[in-house]
Amino acid sequence: MSTPLWQYSAIELSEGIRNKTFSVREVVQSVTTRMHSQNTELNAVVYDYTDQALIQADTVDARLAKGADARMLEGIPVTIKVNVDLEGTPTTNGLPAFANNLAPGNSPVVQNLLDEGAIIIGKTNTPELSMRGTTDNPLHGLTKSPWGGRASPGGSSGGAGSACAAGFGPIHHGNDIAGSLRFPASSCGCSTIRPTLGRVPAFNPSAPAERGLLSQLMSVQGAICREVKDVRLATEVMSHADPRDPWWVPVPFQGPGQAGPIKVAFTKESHGYPIHEGVLKGLEQAATALQRAGYEVEEIKTPSILDSAKAWFSVAVLEIKEGLDPLVRQHGSQTIQNIFDYYYQMSDMVDYQGYMQGVADRSGIIRPWNVFLEQYPLVLTPFLMRPTYDYDYDESFEGSKDIFDSAIYSYGVNYMGLPAGNVPIGLVENRPCGVQIIGQRFREDMILDALEVIEQQVGILSKTLW
Repeated sequence: MSTPLWQYSAIELSEGIRNKTFSVREVVQSVTTRMHSQNTELNAVVYDYTDQALIQADTVDARLAKGADARMLEGIPVTIKVNVDLEGTPTTNGLPAFANNLAPGNSPVVQNLLDEGAIIIGKTNTPELSMRGTTDNPLHGLTKSPWGGRASPGGSSGGAGSACAAGFGPIHHGNDIAGSLRFPASSCGCSTIRPTLGRVPAFNPSAPAERGLLSQLMSVQGAICREVKDVRLATEVMSHADPRDPWWVPVPFQGPGQAGPIKVAFTKESHGYPIHEGVLKGLEQAATALQRAGYEVEEIKTPSILDSAKAWFSVAVLEIKEGLDPLVRQHGSQTIQNIFDYYYQMSDMVDYQGYMQGVADRSGIIRPWNVFLEQYPLVLTPFLMRPTYDYDYDESFEGSKDIFDSAIYSYGVNYMGLPAGNVPIGLVENRPCGVQIIGQRFREDMILDALEVIEQQVGILSKTLW
């Protein structure tokens, strides 16, 4: 076998396990051996469950040997972000105060993965309270990018992104309230999709209280993978029903076909940010790839993303301050306290009356986008309009503000609850760079189709890293 199993996609591993080309134990051993060889330097996986995973692998091999049918993710190694409940393991969210916060049950996304046969090999790192664009905390330490040097792995699912690019298995769970799936995917050269609100059920049995309304509307669960086809597989599995999430919607994952060429709106509008020449080149390359594949790509003015991005910072930040600031002040490091203060400095924060009006006005922000997406079902946009930053770049106000100014197409999407995918487009200043495709609500399938077209043009970026 010339290619080690840790480099295989989930689709390829699944086929090999079904055909008995290799055993589940061989797969888990290959992936965890790779993890052990690289994780000391990267610190992407902060809880190692190799021993349990190997026991589970043997159980699966024995079951399959008796003729049992293989499930969608039978024997596939996955990781879970450390802010989501896996029964009996710590849900720390990067805070030392939560080091012994053992989950009393599985979150829906974890249960869905397990129900389809996935094998969890570890939990990945996140910044404190998962509220930072890079990944460091006083409990688990700094996660580094496998691309080396001082490059950030992104955040808040930075452990997942780093593990993904480094080859610690094909599927890595993460979540996203402002860009926490897409930042790591872009920074580490991986692919992901931020699903529509209501696509993937979410709930933490360990949570002491419900999240604020806007946090519920903006936050989603998803997967970071090296290949788009694995993002599709993982997202479909994660989307299975769970009654514990009242926002979950029973919409088929595969939507109806489109008559004629699919129209793609293409924007390079930077809203005053000095967009990097390499990012512009990547956007043009992605647009060309889509056009050659038969999409009808048109550079056109879209509804403004600024209204939504500003609302994230003015309306949602009030809710975040009310909900998380007490935890930050009591249990957070000085670094995360400073960064929260930077968020408040950047924000035109509303008062309580402004919050009520802002929540009402959210529909008026989403409506023009929904209308536009009826005509142009996909929108190709920048994601991060600058090269991937250093892992400590946000420790100054200027750096933190620059990251958010360059990423309005990230958190602007979250405020509206729309789905958006990210795919690598190559390297900018020797660090990975991705582009974003926004789509209609519950049309993740159309976004993924387009991401695969771009991926076929660019290639699997992690393979160049290896």
